[in-house]
Amino acid sequence: MRHLMSPLDLSVPELEKLLDLASDIEKNPKKYAHTCDDKRLATLFYEPSTRTRLSHEAAMMNLGGNVLGFSSAASSSATKGESVADTIRMVSCYADICAMRHPKEGAPLVASQKSRIPVINAGDGGHQHPTQTLTDLLTIRSLKGRLSNMTIGLCGDLKFGRTVHSLINALIRYPGIRFVLISPEELKIPSYIREDVLRANNIPFEEVERLEDAMPDLDILYMTRVQKERFFNEEDYVRLKNFYILTKAKMDLAKDDMLVLHPLPRVNEISVEVDDDPRAAYFRQAQYGVYVRMALILTLLEIDTAKL
Repeated sequence: MRHLMSPLDLSVPELEKLLDLASDIEKNPKKYAHTCDDKRLATLFYEPSTRTRLSHEAAMMNLGGNVLGFSSAASSSATKGESVADTIRMVSCYADICAMRHPKEGAPLVASQKSRIPVINAGDGGHQHPTQTLTDLLTIRSLKGRLSNMTIGLCGDLKFGRTVHSLINALIRYPGIRFVLISPEELKIPSYIREDVLRANNIPFEEVERLEDAMPDLDILYMTRVQKERFFNEEDYVRLKNFYILTKAKMDLAKDDMLVLHPLPRVNEISVEVDDDPRAAYFRQAQYGVYVRMALILTLLEIDTAKL
């Protein structure tokens, strides 16, 4: 039995196999429509979510399975003091696989250590968000045709942005990757990512504050929102929330084939006037999230798809 806590839980060959499966699901969805007819997914979401929760649920239903769970800690026994370890022991009696989102870093890992079913980390605090990373990788590979030899700009909240941390960890395993880290001083990438991940692996990167300066060189621009829920001080959030706004004028500085990604939800950081630009890929990205989560469920449940 395997769990997914981090993108690094999958080797590069395993990752490529999973992305190949997701691509085949995109092309032939009916082929997979009954692969999980007798299976149940538990969605344990201690934090609010739209895309991550619904895409996991859609993925399981597209495979013919059923879904049970809760969408906030307030509607669970966590309000009575039940621990994550006790919750997963109980859920293991009801479901075949579990997706967990939790505000505390490491909570899904604790659950996986006590679980009798595969656990998917659907986001833990400011730490990791591996299924979003799988979504990002499938989007890039599908639209760019490769995961190597690219300059990738990461813009916005790089300090608390778990999607950014997970994506960096995943992409450094591919050759020719260069990062441009675009953020205000207060939201710079954590030192452990800078030192233990980027510098330790000799990955070229630069840190800049102005988005306009970075635009001409980028193959991918990964925008993120400034996350209100990660701030302890309301004044800091208000001061930083509109630090970056991607506009049509800024898009005019970019390559014709650059792609704009965003894990969503968007607040103000991408102007709606950019939505109709063919390089805006963030809504297509959300669709790829369903395909890759379908592939992940099949993989963790060890369902043989070779004979389909």
